[in-house]
Amino acid sequence: MAVDPGYLQDVMEMMRPLGDVTSRSMFGGYGIFESGDMFALISGDALYFKADDSNRSRYEDAGAAQFKPMPYWEAPADVLDSEADVEEWARMSIAAAHAAPKKGRRASRRKD
Repeated sequence: MAVDPGYLQDVMEMMRPLGDVTSRSMFGGYGIFESGDMFALISGDALYFKADDSNRSRYEDAGAAQFKPMPYWEAPADVLDSEADVEEWARMSIAAAHAAPKKGRRASRRKD
C-alpha cells in the first residue's frame, strides 16, 4: 500500500526532537532510522514502532496490531495524539533498535 507523502512528512516532523532521524523508501513503505538503525516503519497510513522484550507488552496492552512477521507494532492512536507520547514511544523503539543484534553482510563467495 502506497504511503501518502503528506503523512510521511507529518511523521518525520514528529520525529524531529529525536535527533538524526532519516527515512528511506522500502518495499512500498518507508523505514525510519536513527543513527543508522531502523526503529519504525510506515506502511499505508500506519506508523509502526520496533518492539522487543523491553516494550512489547505496552503494545499488547494497548491492543496494537503487529506488522507480521516483523517485530514492529502499530502506534496506538492515543499515542499519536500527543507529541510527548510519540517521543517517549519512539525513544523506547530506538533503544530496541540499537539493542538488536546487527545483521552482518554476507561474505561474497567467488567460484574459481
